[in-house]
Amino acid sequence: MSDSASSTQHGLRGKPMRRVVMGSFAGALLEWYDFFIFGTAAGLIFAPLFFPESAPNTGIIAAFATFGVGFFARPLGGMVFGHFGDKIGRKVTLIWTLIIVGTSTFLIGCIPSWHSIGIWAPIILMVLRLIQGFGLGGEYGGAALMTIESAPPTRRGFFGSLPQAAASVGLMLATGVFALCTHLLTPEQFMSWGWRIPFWLSAVMLIVGLFIRLHTDETLDFQRNRPQLDTKKTPLPIVTLFREHPRTIWLAFGARLAESVSSNVINAFGIVYVSTQLMLSRDVPLTGMMVASAVGIVSCPLMGWLSDRIGQRRVYLISAGFCVIYALPFFMLLNTQDAFIITLSMVLGYNLGPTMMFAVQPTLFASLFGTHVRYTGLSFAYQFSSILGGMSPFIAATLLLLGNGKPWLVGMFMMLVSLISFVCVWKINATVKQVRKHGVSECVSP
Repeated sequence: MSDSASSTQHGLRGKPMRRVVMGSFAGALLEWYDFFIFGTAAGLIFAPLFFPESAPNTGIIAAFATFGVGFFARPLGGMVFGHFGDKIGRKVTLIWTLIIVGTSTFLIGCIPSWHSIGIWAPIILMVLRLIQGFGLGGEYGGAALMTIESAPPTRRGFFGSLPQAAASVGLMLATGVFALCTHLLTPEQFMSWGWRIPFWLSAVMLIVGLFIRLHTDETLDFQRNRPQLDTKKTPLPIVTLFREHPRTIWLAFGARLAESVSSNVINAFGIVYVSTQLMLSRDVPLTGMMVASAVGIVSCPLMGWLSDRIGQRRVYLISAGFCVIYALPFFMLLNTQDAFIITLSMVLGYNLGPTMMFAVQPTLFASLFGTHVRYTGLSFAYQFSSILGGMSPFIAATLLLLGNGKPWLVGMFMMLVSLISFVCVWKINATVKQVRKHGVSECVSP
């Protein structure tokens, strides 16, 4: 190892650490770009393209159902890739997830509309969304661990937040590309072929991401643990996970719900609510989320830096509590129909809510599991909770319909889920102390 890197005992530094961060960030960026362009497209254009024979509200619900169905494949992907990530390594597993996600996203942009092939259009969309979800299921845990398991223990909160900042970059790119296409093209051109451009651009990110990841080393924690995996026969990581951490895994699952639900309500559903229910230009919510995501690029690593000083658990509690309090005021601010206030509401909601939790989430969760089950543990907690998060726009659209166009049921849904997460994070403290006592975690505890 070069002089620019410290011993494995204290983590990588200098150029080797920068290379690891770049590899994690590139893959996470592709993941979140693909995630957000599908969510944005589902809210804005999938209904008339793939469900034209449905009533407007029913078409939107059907479009959001295709968005949500991918989340049902994510737990399977999380378990499959979590298994291989814990058995053969983080690096090779992440290369495969990147290929699956990038290819399926590109192909979504090639699907003919309902008017060309009829019922086969939404069927193909659903299948590709399931494949995309399968690949995404293995991406999160590995991308986060690539940096956390190689970083100095006292800075894992900060380094763990850097790949998380890719979510804000991906959101900004996704909304920015859609906004640019709507500006440069006529509505007819955009609905005919312009909507495909954001999906096709994922091919460029796939190529760049693969190049970087192929030149990234395996994590230090996994390298230290590798001799144990090679010299003894170990049970399946998922079996070991539930045997050693039966309580912890469900607390992590519950803790993650607030981030997943609030993110999709504020972003995917918020854009649709402003543009279809309040009848404002699509540029208003798209611009709002672009500004919010731009701020998130800075706030995410800032929260990671802060968590190294006051603890990941404390930062997470503050953010979950904010979501409980902010759920109803968020829609009150949107209902002003003022472009500046709408942007402000999205900036506050996105950055003090899901982004703040998301920044410290992988480091907090990684501290709960040993290296031999960590990829599986993170993937299980993240991907199974993602089912409710992915269905949130669908649930929100249904609640809006039940509320006669009023968003208060949606706000109460977000408030309840955030309260559940707050309680789970509160109880995590005792679990972390128990994990530290038994010495099964190499990560810095929150």
